[in-house]
Order: sequence, then C-alpha cells, then structure tokens
Amino acid sequence: MYDLGPSFHINTSVLMSKPEAVMQGPRYRITVLTERLLRLEFSPTGEFNNYQTALVTNRLFSVPKYIKKEDSSYLEIETDYFILSYAKNGEFNTGPVQPDKNLRVVVKETGLRWYYKNPEAKNYYGNDICVEIPHGEKEENRGLFSVDGFVSFDDSNNKRIDENGTILDPIPGNIDVYLFVYNKDFGMCVQDYFKLTGMPALIPRYALGNMWSRDKAYTDENIRALLDKFQKKDIPISVVILDKDWHLRQDVYGLHTGGFTFNKELIPDPKGLIDNLHNRGVKIGLSVDPKDGFRIYDEKFEDVKTFLQKADNQDIPIDVLDPKQLDAFLQFGLNPLEEMGVDFFWNDNKDIKDLTRLWATNHYMYHNLARNDGKRGMILARNSLIAPHRYPVLYAGESKVGWENFQSSSFFNLSASNIGACWWSHDIGGYEDGIEDPELYIRSVQLGTFSPILRFHSSGGQYYKREPWKWDSRTSSIVARYLKLRHQLTSYLYTEAYKYYKTGSMIFQPLYYYIPSVYDDSRYKNEYFFGSELLIAPILTKKNPVMNRTIHKFILPEGMWYEFTTGKKYIGNKSYVSFYKEDDYPIFARKGSIIPLSIKSNINNTSNPTDLEIHVFPGQSNTYRLYEDDGVSLKYKDGFYLITEIDYNYMPNNYTLIIRSVEGKSGIVPDKRNYKIRFRNTKFAEDVVAYFDTAKIEITDKYIDDNDFIVEINDVSTVGQLTINCKGQDIEIDAVRVINEDLDIIISDLKIQTELKEKIAAILFSDDSAKDKRMKITRLKKYNLDKTFIKMFKMIIDYTSEL
Repeated sequence: MYDLGPSFHINTSVLMSKPEAVMQGPRYRITVLTERLLRLEFSPTGEFNNYQTALVTNRLFSVPKYIKKEDSSYLEIETDYFILSYAKNGEFNTGPVQPDKNLRVVVKETGLRWYYKNPEAKNYYGNDICVEIPHGEKEENRGLFSVDGFVSFDDSNNKRIDENGTILDPIPGNIDVYLFVYNKDFGMCVQDYFKLTGMPALIPRYALGNMWSRDKAYTDENIRALLDKFQKKDIPISVVILDKDWHLRQDVYGLHTGGFTFNKELIPDPKGLIDNLHNRGVKIGLSVDPKDGFRIYDEKFEDVKTFLQKADNQDIPIDVLDPKQLDAFLQFGLNPLEEMGVDFFWNDNKDIKDLTRLWATNHYMYHNLARNDGKRGMILARNSLIAPHRYPVLYAGESKVGWENFQSSSFFNLSASNIGACWWSHDIGGYEDGIEDPELYIRSVQLGTFSPILRFHSSGGQYYKREPWKWDSRTSSIVARYLKLRHQLTSYLYTEAYKYYKTGSMIFQPLYYYIPSVYDDSRYKNEYFFGSELLIAPILTKKNPVMNRTIHKFILPEGMWYEFTTGKKYIGNKSYVSFYKEDDYPIFARKGSIIPLSIKSNINNTSNPTDLEIHVFPGQSNTYRLYEDDGVSLKYKDGFYLITEIDYNYMPNNYTLIIRSVEGKSGIVPDKRNYKIRFRNTKFAEDVVAYFDTAKIEITDKYIDDNDFIVEINDVSTVGQLTINCKGQDIEIDAVRVINEDLDIIISDLKIQTELKEKIAAILFSDDSAKDKRMKITRLKKYNLDKTFIKMFKMIIDYTSEL
C-alpha cells in the first residue's frame, strides 16, 4: 500500500467494537455501540468492513447496557431506547408490502418503527453542498434531528481508508448502516455521532475574525493599499484570501483555475508580501483547484513530471483518489507555498458532482497542514456531506446579491447543526448580480458578525461595494462598528469553539431545538443561540420606509433576558415586536451572562489579548470558563492552554466577580492584563474593593457609562485570583422594556405636524381595542395626516395588538 506519511496514518486500534457488543451470523453483524446507537451490517459473502471509512473513525465504545434474546432463527435486542427484532440472516428489506418483516427497530415510549430504507419523512435535513447546487431533501443530506426521534446513516458506499491513510473501495454489495434511536435525547445523539465520526476540529483563532476576499487580480500594491485603508479606517481584518488570479493561469488554451505558481507580474515578491501581512497580524489563504492539476508553466512541473513518470510535456491533471497523484499535489503544489508562509488553502474545485472526491480533497488538504510542525488544520471548501465538522471552514459558494438569498443564508447556517457542523461562511453582501443596497449590506454584515464565520467575497467588478468606505458615511460607520465588535468577540467565540471541540456542545443551536413549534413559523424559525450566553433573532427583511425602521417579531425562551445593546429586560416565554433602526440588532443575553470581549491595540491581531472587557449581566450567579491557547498549533493537546474561571456571585445590591486561572500552563497568555468589568444595568456603587489573592489592590477607575457601572483594574497578573466586590443601595437598574417607549420615539422621529403627534400618541397609548384605535387613526385624515402614515400606524396597531 502507498504510504502518504505519518500525518495521514490511521489509529486502527479503535476500529473494532468489543466482542460483548457484537452479534454476528454468516451474513449479518449487529453491534450495540450505545443504548441509542446500532450498527447494522449485511453481507451476501460474509465479509464485513473493519476499516475506517470516510464517515466513521471510531467503533470502540464501552459496552452499553442491553438485553439480548435469541434462538437459532431470531434475535431481539432491547435497551432503554429501543427494541430490535431480526430474523437471522434475512434480507434487511423485504419490499414495499412488508419492509420490516425481517428487521425492525421500535422506539420505546412512542412505538414508532424504523426499518431499512425507511423514508424518515420527519427528518430535519442538514446543509446543502453549497448555494450554487442545492442538494435538497435527499437521503445523503439527512440530519440528526428528527421529530420521530431516530435517524439512520448509510455507510455502505463510502470509501475505506487503510492504516497508511490511502483510500480503498467499499465492499461491493454490503449494507452498513448506523441507526441512532434517541427519542427526545437529541443532545445524547449528537454526542454519539461525534464519538463515532470524530470530534469537531478546533478552528484556528484567526478564522474567527473578519476575512477578506475578492475575485479580482490583486497586485502586491493593491493588497498593501487595501490593508492600509482598513487600518486608516480603524477596521480590523484578520485574513486575506486571494482568489484564482494570484497564480499563473493563462496558456494558449485560455484561462485556468488551476496553478501553484505566483504570477510575478502581479506579485513580484510573494514572500515579502506574506511577511508584510503577517507583520500586520493578518493571515493569508490561497485558492487552488486540485483537479486542474499542474500546468506546463508551473515552477514544479518538471518535478511532478519526474515523480509521476510522465514522458510528454502535457499538463498533468490530478486525481486525488490516486495516492501517488495525491502525493504529488501535496508535495509539489501545496507544501512549497506553505513553506513560503501561506497559512491555509481554499479548495475551489467547482466540479462537485463527485462528493467522494470532494471529501477526499478536503480530508487530505486539511490533514496535510499538520505534517511537520503540528500546525492546526484549516481549509475553505464546499460541503462534501461526509463528516464536514472535521474540515473547517465550509464555503457556501457564490451567492446572488439580494434579499431572498440573504434570508436563506441564515437558515442555511442553522441546518448545519443538524449534521453536527458549525463553521459555515457565506459571501457577505452576496457574490454577484443583483442591486447594491446599503440596507442589505448593513444587515448582511450584522448577520455575519453573529455567524460562524464572517467572510467578504464578491465578483471583481468595480461596482460591487464590499469595502465599507465605498458607502455613505452612515452605512460605513455602522458596518465598521459591527466589524470591530466581531473581532472583540473572538475571546468569547474561541472559548465556545473549544467547548464544541472538547464536548460536542454546538455553538449555533436553532431555537427550534428547544421550542419545536417555531420550526414552522417563519417569524421565529431563524432565531438561534450564539454560544452559551447569547440569543440572536436576526433581521432578514427590509425596513418600513415611512418609519425608517424594521418591524421585527421575535420570541424569547423561558427565563429573563436582556437586550445586549440597551440592557432592557425582557420576560421570557413570550413573543415581542420591536422596531429596529439600521444600526440596531436584536442580541439578547440571558440573566447572569458573562461575555468576555478582546480589546486589541493591533486591531488585526486575534491572539490572546492584553486588555479584556467583561460584560456581566445581573439576575443570577454564573461561571464562565474562558479558554485560551496559542490559537494556531496542536500544542493544546499536550496541555499548553489556560482556562480562566470568571465566577459571578450575584445578590441584589452586592456583586462579587472572581477571575482566577484554574487549569493549564502559565506563559500561554500575557503575564499581565488590564481588565474593564462592565456591570450591566447597574448604578454607581460607592463601596467597591479589589483583591489579588489575599492582598487588597488599587482600582484604576470606576465610573458610569450609560446604564452600566465600569470598574477598571490594570496590570493584573493572569496567574492567580482577582476579586472585585461592589455594594450599594438600589444599584441594580430594573429597566423592563416597555413598547410605548419604542412607539414614542417613532412618533417623535416622523415628519408630522408636532401638534398632531399628541393626538396620535393619545390613540396609540390608550386602552381602546385595536379596532377602535384603527378607526380613530383613520379619522385623523381631517387633520391632513397623510394616508401613508395612517397605513403605517394601522400596521403598528395590528402588530402590537397580537402581543
């Protein structure tokens, strides 16, 4: 077998299940992996697969509790979740009349039945491959979440991988199915899935910042000038991705997407440019197309020709399923670029009909980055639908500019949770066509700020305005504020990314996991949890031009919630309507939330910060475990990380915040930090004391900022315990949100006669029925109230009366 090298070697010790969990006959093998997870195999020849597959990386589970009953012809297996019945050696499916005659699995409690080839009609499907080629509701796009409480994944036709990391064909004619039967324990199903297929990858920290790309022929000067402009505008960029024009791509036959040699006419000193980006705190990625292979103008063409023993001077295409061709692609295509300083690659092969090749390319490109120095894997690629959580970042493809496509991108992200994936990236503002619209641009950036990945990308046409400064000053300033917020969120997001990697806890969870009814309600189906502390109710529709606001309905789950920007309090388990200007966004923090924000002097740098701003919301005690490591290597697996516990002890009018390092090693983060603690919805507290370990220390500053009480303490050691206690009389602000305040501001902003506003307010804020309010508003025509305003106020009455 061909050996691709240690980076691709397989741990074969975890591929065989324990014998106590296996029931096997001449043509069947059934394995109870957990109380919720079965492996069901049928082989006409009696040969079963013990290799790793493209989907499955581990079968060595602890033997679960189960009851077995069997005789010479019949097998029954029972756990707390299901009862399996099987007529031994019988075909799994016996046709449409009696498909479960030989094999059926019954969900305990509900009595629902699964059988092989069950259509599983109540499945909530996963993601598409990309937006360019929708995959739709097909078996291979099946998600983990199902109203029926079961889901199956067919591994029969996936490629196998030998111990050297090379690809083998599946066993022809075999059936190899994994069945998850979890009833209502969806969280346990996700845990089983990750144990079976591999835990999610820990993403490099820089990928959580703002990414920039355009499909244009950037020169060295263009790139430097672009970053200078971002710097001048005080807007952070953490990654620049060069589209296909970075390399030589033209011959007598025209332009090609493949190539591995920098175009020196555009970028005469590639190493110098890469070093310049790194000095700015910016990482670089390059677009490649493996399928297009090596062209005769590539610098490494002769090396590849010799390596693959090619006799003629013809272009050399690459088939990644051929191990030697794959080795050539990695060894002579990617590795020299990486050694030059390139941080990661974008697999931009648009021929995505063959998902096996797409998976193989993603798999080997990702693992190749760790071949020498243990650098953490990172690629950008379309979804192969095979364990995509192992290969971040997923590329949604070239989207059309417009509200319809923008609206679908939000639900696209949420569907990723149904397949255990997270790190999707969309083209902020859209890639091509459509009409450039400042409102759409703002809302797209805001959604990107609270999305898995924020990545700009568009066609190279000069009238696609993705640079914030190409818009009017108001649009530019709003976008800049959210792009800065995204970079500040890296400390929070990276901690959530670590929890996703370590425990399988999904970072972006649809609200419908907790309130299933919202799945079929277009007003609420796009809401989602953004990590453990925040909830986002994205704005996906245009504003009302008359009131210059978006009328937005949202629902909040049980508990007490605070609007992140204003601090206003919302009672949960209720629906609301609000009116958002373009610079506002519906971000909610649950009571007791602790949200760490990075404050960087080098705005592009996403590494561990020297300054940390911690938002603390009142209402209940909470503990947040901040995770940090070097952000780029695999050293965290050897204990080179630091976990800092932020412990909030809440009592009305008496808050204590304790920050202490509890796990890991010193030297991972700066030796000292400046802390800005923002106690939300809190008045000035006169009695504030701080200690480091047991010694009282000086407070740098304390003051009020809007409705928040700020305590600043500088030069605090990051190893040890910082304690801050705030006491005062009635220091908590109970700012319950009142809709009349929103309506009052709307009335105030409208260009209507001032005296007429008094009459409108009297109607809207009265205790009259909605019908009477509508009638009284209509009568204001006699005071020359324009019909557009009458229509708008009637709409407001209708919305607010539903609450």
